Amino acid sequence: MPGPRLTVVGSINLDLVARAERLPRPGETIADATFSRIPGGKGANQAVAAARLGAVVTMIGCVGDDELASAALAGLEEAGVGLDRLKRSAGVTGVALILVDAAGENVIVVAPGANHELRPEDIVLPDCDGILCQLEIPVETVEYVSINAPGDFFLNAAPAQARIPAADITIVNRYELDALPHRDGVIAVTLGAEGAILLEDGKEVARATPPPVTAVDGTAAGDAFSACLVVSLLEGRTRDEALRRACAAGALAASRFGAQTSLPTAAEVDALL
Repeated sequence: MPGPRLTVVGSINLDLVARAERLPRPGETIADATFSRIPGGKGANQAVAAARLGAVVTMIGCVGDDELASAALAGLEEAGVGLDRLKRSAGVTGVALILVDAAGENVIVVAPGANHELRPEDIVLPDCDGILCQLEIPVETVEYVSINAPGDFFLNAAPAQARIPAADITIVNRYELDALPHRDGVIAVTLGAEGAILLEDGKEVARATPPPVTAVDGTAAGDAFSACLVVSLLEGRTRDEALRRACAAGALAASRFGAQTSLPTAAEVDALL
């Protein structure tokens, strides 16, 4: 039986990742790093994660007409994500520069490139059960999607900014929660190793903690959490179960290296739980 139909409207990047024993201080050079190129972008990460968790996923995003595009799309293609609504621009594909230390801590700088060229007039939404967006594309585009979503609208409100569209469920970390201009509705808040909570109109209605894992790289842990929460809810699971599964997915991603390379399958989430 096919899973829920999810459309992800968001960013597509190529992650350029350097791993070192520790992160450099300002002005310091560290020369013992290893380098990898990994498909990324919050939108693409969440699309791949949702597909691995059993959803039927369509990705709407924008890549450039350059040599980076094929590498950035490789993970989506491998996961079987539908790409027939993809936009290609004359610009440069988005890139994220990521430094990761031995404890799994990271710092990230994003050059959005073609992601900023995804405009409302480029969006043709398919019939689906839910739409998932992030804030690495123009906010006007996210607002258009929120108004025209044919199913439930989920928003991972990251990176934090002042202008944030309303959603059926908003997903943030504890720092992004402080930046939310409105606290109405349902908000999922990730708390790192402490797990996550679900708030409804400001009141806690669910809480979950992740299974213990050894942290390797936290790059896509939030994306795994977001995708698993959305897919679990669209599957009809209770909020408590959906939150537990999302925490497990995030923990699994944090225990592995890379963005899309770290995202778990539904069977792996089940096994951890």
